[in-house]
Amino acid sequence: MNTPATRLQQLLAFYADDPTDAFTIYALATEYRTQEPERAWEFYHKLLTEHPDYVGTYYHAGKLLEQFGKKDEAEKVYRAGLKVARSAGQQHAASELLQALNSCLGLDYEDD
Repeated sequence: MNTPATRLQQLLAFYADDPTDAFTIYALATEYRTQEPERAWEFYHKLLTEHPDYVGTYYHAGKLLEQFGKKDEAEKVYRAGLKVARSAGQQHAASELLQALNSCLGLDYEDD
């Protein structure tokens, strides 16, 4: 009896069929983010370099860099993402990136 393929196995098969598909690369990065963050970064980095207009990458790539303790790199990613999101007219994404940038810089304010 054949067991159904896991989501990761399916995504890897899609990736093998088309390693240039931005959605598949993003989905793989998302899948790896919790258990294998270094592997996730490989896919986020690929998106940032090969698909710089894929707006969804920037927030999660920045957060992962922060998780790695690389705040300076995260800041650069957030700033680049802000430009891309604004030029694409994606105001909601731009707002989220601005919040992430402010948090990264310690400029977020919380009421106690």
